[in-house]
Amino acid sequence: MVLSIIMMSADHRTNMLSGVRSLFSLVIYPLQTIASIPTDTGLWLDSQLNSHQSLIIENEERRTENLLLKAQLQKFTSLQAENIRLRSLLKSSRKLSDQMLIAETIAVDLDPYKRQIVINKGQQSSIYSGQPILDAYGIMGQVIHPGISSSTAILITDPSHAIPVQINRNGLRTVLYGTGAANYLEVQNLPNNADIELGDLLITSGLGGRFPEGYPVAVVTNIMRDPGQPFAQITAEASAHLEQSREVLLVMAQENAPQLISQQNGPPIDAQETTKQQTPLEKESQEHE
Repeated sequence: MVLSIIMMSADHRTNMLSGVRSLFSLVIYPLQTIASIPTDTGLWLDSQLNSHQSLIIENEERRTENLLLKAQLQKFTSLQAENIRLRSLLKSSRKLSDQMLIAETIAVDLDPYKRQIVINKGQQSSIYSGQPILDAYGIMGQVIHPGISSSTAILITDPSHAIPVQINRNGLRTVLYGTGAANYLEVQNLPNNADIELGDLLITSGLGGRFPEGYPVAVVTNIMRDPGQPFAQITAEASAHLEQSREVLLVMAQENAPQLISQQNGPPIDAQETTKQQTPLEKESQEHE
């Protein structure tokens, strides 16, 4: 015991036994490895079983989801065929499906007051200003600055952006404005007695000719009706995954697509919307001339 105390004191002050400890560690290491084999084996088997079980569950979920999507696709196929027959009967020249171009997001604007992204397609791919972009879930925004090989697009949540929409349930038309928040928009100038409910899907109305009709834009999440205010305060959440989607789709315009006109104090507007209507006096003066 005295010898042990002396050795402990000497080692504490001078570390004279560090070499001895290293030697004993080298000798004991194989024994420690052998002793840990049962524990390591148990952990490995547990992880393998858990991974296998999770893969089985995920595979079952994917199989169920695939089955549901196939059932929906059959329904959509029948509806598409029926729509084509009706349009041919009506001699409509409107196309049922839009041509798409796939692009990838390569940069995001870090300005907290802007919601803009940069995509890897430009004028070389026939990208034009005002071209709508969307992902697998809904409308994302539109191109504002097409470059040679890349383009800048503004998202629908940008404070300077507005998009004409309609309620899918009843067809009520309104305008959806960006708030600057990540995924939220707001409906302005809609009366308190307007027929709008929580959970209503807002889709593009096609007015103005900028965004194609029928694409999902947002879902109503909050409605505040104040009797003392003429308009309700309505908030909606974007259907598109604006902060997660890496690949985007660009809707290719038809030959006579309207040109974009810049508006300094507001969102981009369509050329058709800026046409001034003539009054009866102006018409009479023109006829007189």
